[in-house]
Amino acid sequence: MITFYPGPSKVYDEVGHYLQEAFESGVISANHRSTAFMQMLEDAISNLKTKLNVPDDYEVYFVSSATECWEIIAENLISEASLHIYNGAFGEKWMEYTQKLTGSARSYFFETNEEPDLNAVTKLAANEIICLTHNETSNGTALTSEFLNTLRAQCENIIAIDATSSMAGVVLPWDSADVWYGSVQKCFGLPAGMGVMIVSPKAVERAIAGGNRSHYNSLLFIRDNFLKFQTPYTPNTLGIYLMGRVMKQVLHIETVAEQTHKRAQDWYKFLPENGYRLLVENEAVRSETVVAVKDSKERIVAIKKAALKAGIVLGNGYGKDKEVSFRIANFPAITDSEIRTLKDFLVSFSSK
Repeated sequence: MITFYPGPSKVYDEVGHYLQEAFESGVISANHRSTAFMQMLEDAISNLKTKLNVPDDYEVYFVSSATECWEIIAENLISEASLHIYNGAFGEKWMEYTQKLTGSARSYFFETNEEPDLNAVTKLAANEIICLTHNETSNGTALTSEFLNTLRAQCENIIAIDATSSMAGVVLPWDSADVWYGSVQKCFGLPAGMGVMIVSPKAVERAIAGGNRSHYNSLLFIRDNFLKFQTPYTPNTLGIYLMGRVMKQVLHIETVAEQTHKRAQDWYKFLPENGYRLLVENEAVRSETVVAVKDSKERIVAIKKAALKAGIVLGNGYGKDKEVSFRIANFPAITDSEIRTLKDFLVSFSSK
């Protein structure tokens, strides 16, 4: 079965070998205070920062999931309020969860084919955090680096960004935000079960000023341990091992991003040429890692059913477009051969 589901999605072919390697090495039986574990964690962080070009002064933490990052941000970085700028289901879920924890989350919603209005962030409290979704997995949209750079230039507020379906697939403007987070089951090409949180010195300063150490996953508690290449609680040791091996294996992010861009352009050209309608009409805000296709409810059901029969898993629609769209993952672990197989199927289906 070939999967184009946008997470959990296909893992790199080499992961099978790395799983056996991890078992044989014995490292997955090591306790998380041991020298072997600490070296493994240090290597994983170093490989990730090198391949993704993360600034030297930004810190990397591994947590349970991107969803856990919502809680970490709310409990450790939001001292007054948060402004959530979003156009899809995952940005909305982040806002709703934060509101439950803090009671002070504000919303700014923008439409699928629009970019957010920078005027929306001109009336911020000094300590208000801006929360953005870099790549909205639910509808196949993305924020441009130009928008993020402009936002950073016009305000001093902490900026936190959900990059769950773009981190490790495209070049990210790290300096334009203070917190970046994501999960490994998308562009990282790894099995689900771990999140990545990357924080700036400014975010660390905010956490220190807040002084929260009341939770098992308090940011300061996490940081204290990661500075020693340990973890505050028993971690996903296998996930960390696989992260280190895959990050050692993959090409530098600039090269990976070139492939992602080329494949995305090919998809956005191929689909309309073969009778498929794109959910996102505005080229400027289209995601390069999640391609969304729209049609009638009946035809979407028929396409997905026929694809499954052909050994291909397409991504369901999500949120308000759930029943009238399907999504195609454009993640680095997917091979050219698999893409050709899907394209052949789509050509065949459209001709019926």
